[in-house]
Amino acid sequence: MSYEVRNRVRDLRRAFHRHPEPGWREFRTTARVVEELERIGVDEIAVGREALATDERMAVPPESELEPWRERAREAGVRSDVLERTADGHTGVVATLEQGEGPCLGLRVDLDAISMQESTADGHRPAAEGFRSEHDGYMHACGHDAHLAMALGALEAVKESEFEGTFTVFFQPAEEISGGGKAMAEGGHLDDVDYLLALHVGLDHPTGEIVAGIEKPLAMAHLTATFEGASAHAGKAPNEGANAMQAAATAIQNAYGIPRHSDGLTRVNVGRIEGGTASNVIAEEVSIEAEVRGETTALMEYTRTELERVCYAAAEMHDCDVTPRVISESPRVDSHPALRDLVGNVAWEVDGVDRVIPTEEFGVSEDVTYLMQRVQDNGGFASYVLIGTDHPTSHHTPTFDIDEESLEVGVELLTETAIALSRRQP
Repeated sequence: MSYEVRNRVRDLRRAFHRHPEPGWREFRTTARVVEELERIGVDEIAVGREALATDERMAVPPESELEPWRERAREAGVRSDVLERTADGHTGVVATLEQGEGPCLGLRVDLDAISMQESTADGHRPAAEGFRSEHDGYMHACGHDAHLAMALGALEAVKESEFEGTFTVFFQPAEEISGGGKAMAEGGHLDDVDYLLALHVGLDHPTGEIVAGIEKPLAMAHLTATFEGASAHAGKAPNEGANAMQAAATAIQNAYGIPRHSDGLTRVNVGRIEGGTASNVIAEEVSIEAEVRGETTALMEYTRTELERVCYAAAEMHDCDVTPRVISESPRVDSHPALRDLVGNVAWEVDGVDRVIPTEEFGVSEDVTYLMQRVQDNGGFASYVLIGTDHPTSHHTPTFDIDEESLEVGVELLTETAIALSRRQP
């Protein structure tokens, strides 16, 4: 990679880092991606509704939460045509580069950031070097800024290489809330993809280390449950109320008693509760937010069904009604061994790589599995690759950062894998 391109990829990563946006509100990020694609000279650029299946979007926030971010993007000078195409939270881009006859390679990266205040500590490099988040309460604490920069660098490198075929890059919104994967998988741009790559930086792998393809990502579902009872004076006539707080508390306690399953690992967690008005009022409405995971999609569905059953039973016990809702979910899909092996062989030839791990259990969840499933159901191959990077603290922490040397490794790995795939079958 030339010095100029290396600096451009680094500067892109820092620009994305300075302007993090949460799921379905990545208006400025989408616009910057479009600008870079136009500069590179990509053949087809699908934005918003052109890139996604609208009805398959999950966890889309209300307009009252979308509009402030859209207005912020407008004030920052984002092009009106991009804002029109991303209206109502239709963020995301699909970029297609056509370079003659050959296979169709897809690459998926994610756009969104996390709800977290970034550190201002002197030792935190983004703060020290002037690219700390400018959006209070949000930051790129998981490396999506690096994923975007790598994808754009690889797209430009592939365009200038001897790659023959079609290279399609999926810039997916709302990964952190598991809301965008299914919509992008159903958007119509995956149908001809023969090979799909996805990537993630770090995850406790140092710079120079590559995992060629993960296995056993956990299937996952995010749920809410709203308990509705009847208010009453807690001192004078508590018997006249139907206590939604008690119902929710019972559901939370019993959720952790859902039996483990003999077929494999399951997880359940209630992470948030909201409701009630005062200590002397029987709570009329209380909501909880929970998640379930499973080693397989079937195990996740078992745990989800059991959690819903627990909620109904708790509501009935306390004479309340309950409305459980699945907000978002994703299946388990493993990397294909053939594509995983090809990526591993390519990785050994990449400058800066000193260790290649063929496969590793993922242990967490990712909604790219919808895209992987779609490709593999159509007879193609998919692999989720980990690109090691030194990070001073864990993902999803206020001082998360990456080693920018890993950006070059990622760009070269993606480029050389594309060239290898255009030359031979995995």
